[in-house]
Parts: sequence; C-alpha cells; structure tokens
Amino acid sequence: MLAETAYGKSGVRLVQVTRHADHHALRDMTVAITFDGDYDACYTDGDNSHVLPTDTMKNTVYAMAAKERLQEPEPFGIHLAGHFLDGNPRLRRVTIDMREHLWNRIAVDGREHGHAFIRQGPECRTAHVRVDRQEAIVQAGITDLVILKSAGSAFSGFLRDEYTTLAETRDRLLATSLTATWRYDSGTAYGPAWHAVRRTLLETFANHVSESVQHTLYAMGRAVLDEIPDVADIHLVMPNRHHLPVDVSRFGLEDRKEIFVATGEPYGLIQATLRRP
Repeated sequence: MLAETAYGKSGVRLVQVTRHADHHALRDMTVAITFDGDYDACYTDGDNSHVLPTDTMKNTVYAMAAKERLQEPEPFGIHLAGHFLDGNPRLRRVTIDMREHLWNRIAVDGREHGHAFIRQGPECRTAHVRVDRQEAIVQAGITDLVILKSAGSAFSGFLRDEYTTLAETRDRLLATSLTATWRYDSGTAYGPAWHAVRRTLLETFANHVSESVQHTLYAMGRAVLDEIPDVADIHLVMPNRHHLPVDVSRFGLEDRKEIFVATGEPYGLIQATLRRP
C-alpha cells in the first residue's frame, strides 16, 4: 500500500548577474523544489495527467528570476511557491529550499572592483520556505560557517568513568563548522534580519567565556532571541572541530603550546533549539 509520496527537482543552479552602470551584482543559488499532493495515480496506475514535469520546475526557477530580479532568497521562494500552488490544483504543499553561495567583490588598490568577485568560502546562506493553501512557514539559516577562537575556552569538571582518558583543560582551541536555522515571525525584512543574526552569532562566539561547546551554543542562541525580535526560534548545530596540541618538547624544543593538529573524525556533535516562551 502506498503510504507517502513526494517529488520535485533538486540541484537547480541559478546565477544572476545584474548590470548597474558602475558595478555588477551577483547572486548565486542552488534551489530544490518538493511537491506534496494528490499524485498517487502516477505511482499506482502510471497516470501522469496531473504531474508537472520536474524539468518544468527547473525552467520556472529561471523564468521567475528573469521576471523579477533576485533580491533575497526568502521572498523569491515565497513567490515561486505561490506560482506552483496557483497552477497545480492537486498540489497541497510545496517546499522550496535554497542555498545561496556568497561572493565578495575583489579589492583592487583599496577599492572594490565593479565586476570581479571572490567566493566567500564554504559558508552558505540558506532559506526554507514551506507553503500550503493556509499558511507559509519561512526559515533562514547559515551552513558551513567555520569559526575558531584560540583563547577563552575550557572543558573541565566533566563526568569520568573507567573509560575516560580525556584530560581536563582550562585553555583550548574551540573550532566549529556552524549550521544555524531560525524561523521568522511574519513581516520580516529578510536581508537585514539575516545579517543581524549572523553578526550576533559571531560576536557572541568571539566574546563568550566558554566552559564547553554546549555553553557557548546556548549563549549564541540566547543572544539572537534577545536582540532580534523577528526570530521566533533558532536551531544550532556545532560539531567540535578538535585541534589537539602537539608536544614538541619530545623533539628537544621548547613547548610554547603553539603547535596543534586539526582532526576531522571522530568529532563531538552538539546541537540545541532555543525558542521564545
């Protein structure tokens, strides 16, 4: 018996160059579309009469971007979802997931070049728009934001058992690849809100005196809720990117605690959701 279905188009790459008189603007996104509706007959009977081809979904992304220049991913996702709902009566809910790949202008002689860009690294801006015929849920986020602090971080006083070998420390490197997802209340100015959340997360990470990754994660999420009223809740994922000290005294050298080895696996994975009461 068919229990649940969904279909759509993923990995739709969209790059838009907007040419102004004195500079160009670049938006670079990957879009995924998911349809949830009454499409059982396609699976059970091979009846495609109500199935919008996923190739059409891809073309719609390009057409909507051409009709209205991209400004922020969230309103683009809402507009795209509304278009699909209007044209597909069997569709109950559509989900649009977007990853914006961030670029900066290249500086030449202290000034930003008008049409030359450099990719900002692995960090992406994310947006998740889920729209049905009653409501729209809009989430924004950041993924692969790699951050590190070389002081102000400790891990001690933890539970020990017969298998514990980890040494306590009051001074360690704290590094993570942050993923954060937050839900907006309605009426949000999406661009300024996204930049405000990102700035708050980074400033709190830098300034917080940390007793653990959990301790700093909570402080970061709490700061966002305290300072940005448009955010209803926030989910943070912070894998602990371990940097293990290398004792160079074994080589007959003075050990100034300056040499570390960065390890990929295994790693601690810390996450939590904070929301307003």
